[in-house]
Amino acid sequence: MKKDLRFIVIGAGMAGMLAAIRLRAEGYRNVTVLEKGPQVGGTWRENRYLGLYCDVPAHDYTYSFAPNPEWSGYLAPGAEIQQYFEDIAERYALTQIIRFHTEVVSCTHGIGGWTVCTRAGDTVEADVIIAATGVLHHPRMPEIADLDTFEGPKFHSARWPDTIDLAGQRVGVIGNGSTGVQLVTALAGVARQVSHFQRSPQWIMPLPNFPYTDKERQAFRENPALIEAVRKDPNLVQAVHRFTTAIANRDSAEMAELEAFLADYFNQSIADPMLRERLRPTYRAACKRLIFSATYYAVVQRPDVAIVTDRIDRVTPQGVLTCDGIQHELEVLILATGFHADRYVRPIAIRGRHGIALDTVWAQRPHAYLAISIPEFPNFFLLNGPGAPVGNFSLIDVAERQWTYIAQLIAQVSTGACREIAPTQTALAAYESRRIAAAQQTIFGSGCTSWYLDATGIPNTWPWDYATFAQAMTAPNLEDFNLQS
Repeated sequence: MKKDLRFIVIGAGMAGMLAAIRLRAEGYRNVTVLEKGPQVGGTWRENRYLGLYCDVPAHDYTYSFAPNPEWSGYLAPGAEIQQYFEDIAERYALTQIIRFHTEVVSCTHGIGGWTVCTRAGDTVEADVIIAATGVLHHPRMPEIADLDTFEGPKFHSARWPDTIDLAGQRVGVIGNGSTGVQLVTALAGVARQVSHFQRSPQWIMPLPNFPYTDKERQAFRENPALIEAVRKDPNLVQAVHRFTTAIANRDSAEMAELEAFLADYFNQSIADPMLRERLRPTYRAACKRLIFSATYYAVVQRPDVAIVTDRIDRVTPQGVLTCDGIQHELEVLILATGFHADRYVRPIAIRGRHGIALDTVWAQRPHAYLAISIPEFPNFFLLNGPGAPVGNFSLIDVAERQWTYIAQLIAQVSTGACREIAPTQTALAAYESRRIAAAQQTIFGSGCTSWYLDATGIPNTWPWDYATFAQAMTAPNLEDFNLQS
């Protein structure tokens, strides 16, 4: 018989909702989700910028147990994804167990388990904590002189003002990751002039998007097997496996094929040779997270779009001054400058056995055994933690596979095999040694700056291919864990 364990899930985004649904499906009754925001959705709640979409095919960025026949197209816009998660919360009655506007400030391990404290001063006791706090949710503000002097609207893309009207405006976009590319693509033809400030150009993969017709959506409703056929499309599956093989081994035939394709697409897409050279990346393809867009190269050749590659000297009240002495007159300034990807559960103050602080453990770099658990932090599990395969494929699939693994660790506690479980220091040290050595050989370690790199320059992501990850998540090796009764 299972013990009636007390669970706290931190975060009601994609992964936190998954954990809550799975826990309740497995018969656990005492499950509470603590969410700092006003509703579910996580990154899709916080990101509402113009042109937002997920660059993973919509039917693949969907819980395996909750297909959605209503996606409007092959790639789903952000608002539809947010609506999907809100619908899931209602369908699985998650709003009954989520405490919104509840920010966790500390988690402290003691003899009786975990004590979780909130910003409001409340405390909640738990036997098990699931940290589903996400990766890209702490906005990174750029270090640009006189940024605060700009007189027009100025905001980070993750703090989008819902009332903003950009029609006919002169808009500057700083940053050219996925967000910057999506913004510029959407703004072209809406704004009077778009100035895209780029610190370094990007490699672009032309992933096409196309709408689903009413007839196709009706077919999805009537025959869910058609959705599964999209999810299991051999071309998509093969592409994911080729891509993950390529990035894991930068000297592989798969990487050479990818680089040749991207270089050919780039050279054929930009007509103006001067613009082509300004947009040509100086690092290997996929060293930074690959950008997916079938229209960006066409957009940047429009007369109302300017690519600015000279470094920014400072911001002025009326725009941006670059180091070549040119003043770029702007009425709106959008900061698509990304996130602090090394925070994970921080700034929550987490203390494990004997009062050890997670900040101390992570002083050099965030790390966790198989991206899921940490020695001396028993019954504390991470979804999409440090070293997880955060890349160009579905994080829902990643989280579901991680949950298969975590559920088996929880079962050791719930069935009475132990009271607490955490990996051994030896297991983590051996794993990290292998991971770091492999990470240095990935494309992410080939010589560029990106949010994948930790403070020491080591890529902090899964360094092996997708098949290796799927196999690793099948079942835990309990010899790598300390089971305390």
